[in-house]
Amino acid sequence: MADLKERLLPPRPASAANVRDLSYRPSASGRPFQGVDVLGLKKRGQGLRSWISVDSSGNSQVIEVDKFSMMRRCDLPARDLRLLDPLFVYPSTILGREKAIVVNLEQIRCIITADEVLLLNSLDNYVLQYVVELQRRLQAAGVGEVWQSEGGDLNRRGRNFDNMFGNTSPDYLPFEFWALEVALEAACTFLDSQAAELEIEAYPLLDELTSKISTLNLERVRRLKSRLVALTRRVQKVRDEIEQLMDDDGDMAEMYLTEKKRRMESSFYGDQSLIGYRSNDGTQSISAPVSPAASPPESRKLEKSLSIARSRHESVRSSENATGSIEELEMLLEAYFVVIDNTLNKLTSLKEYIDDTEDFINIQLDNVRNQLIQFELLLTTATFVVAIFGVVAGIFGMNLEIPLFHDPNAFKWVLIITGVCGAVIFCSFMWFFKYKRLMPL
Repeated sequence: MADLKERLLPPRPASAANVRDLSYRPSASGRPFQGVDVLGLKKRGQGLRSWISVDSSGNSQVIEVDKFSMMRRCDLPARDLRLLDPLFVYPSTILGREKAIVVNLEQIRCIITADEVLLLNSLDNYVLQYVVELQRRLQAAGVGEVWQSEGGDLNRRGRNFDNMFGNTSPDYLPFEFWALEVALEAACTFLDSQAAELEIEAYPLLDELTSKISTLNLERVRRLKSRLVALTRRVQKVRDEIEQLMDDDGDMAEMYLTEKKRRMESSFYGDQSLIGYRSNDGTQSISAPVSPAASPPESRKLEKSLSIARSRHESVRSSENATGSIEELEMLLEAYFVVIDNTLNKLTSLKEYIDDTEDFINIQLDNVRNQLIQFELLLTTATFVVAIFGVVAGIFGMNLEIPLFHDPNAFKWVLIITGVCGAVIFCSFMWFFKYKRLMPL
């Protein structure tokens, strides 16, 4: 991995390495920035960015291209390149354009064309792993050899294209589908690993919370739930993006870049062969312009019939290839849709487990709260019974002369009668609470 980083990272320019020393070098004129390499600053001001290019043979190289050159190279608008900017955070997106596929899946942000894959040069391990895995698969499958063997005349080129796109084997995929498959696999694997880590951390924490409810455990569960919600949103976005592509045949057909490139090249070489036929015709001269009225009707009929036959053949073959490519891409997307849907189901199950734990904790807290209310009711009843003794003591504490005060057994009878009345009142309240089911007795 370290060798790959050294090979993929661009060399540090001399102007950037010496700009600090040169900027502090004193000058005779007294200007502090006289020693700065202005050419290096101008180059950096042009907005050059380092890209990793992987071709169909699995060869990688680092190129520096500015924004507008990349737009012309891949025929993309500026808003599509903005999706790949690491300074902005955009949801996962897969866009099929005329000559490229823009992929923004988690850490994998790349542009896939019919001949190469362009990634922003980064030290992220997932980007380097994507490059290594794509090179390994391309070299193992020999996709580049198929393209390199397509030299020669027009007839051999046409037969190679027909054999290539007429192959219905499920093992064959065009280059853009290989790159897209590796990107989908990297994104799904990354999200699934994060979901697995979250599961490993969540279940012991939730079990601990059920056994011991504390502020620290509640705070940890709150943070865990926030991470779960964020991860679920990202997984849901990837799932929705794949499902949207599977539901739209037009978007899937737009992503078949090799087929579109083949049709353009076939049309170009067909026009070249027609021009060669005209130049070989001895009835006309190439240097002198000929009016349509003066051209022989047989040549015009032959040219028209050839054009109609070629257009019909191209339309039929392109429709058959488009249908086959849609089926191939649909099976590819369906496989990773199952993977990302499984990850979403795991996160959904974890969220349901958290909700069940929260419900269990709320039930526990409600039970404790009910016990406290029952204990408070019991204390209130006992306080009311004790207050009866206070009332009797207050009555006998008045400064009044009654014969009961002079009876030596009066205090004993008053205490016994008051205690019996209080016990009867307390038992009456307990029976009422039990009858109303306010307190389990």
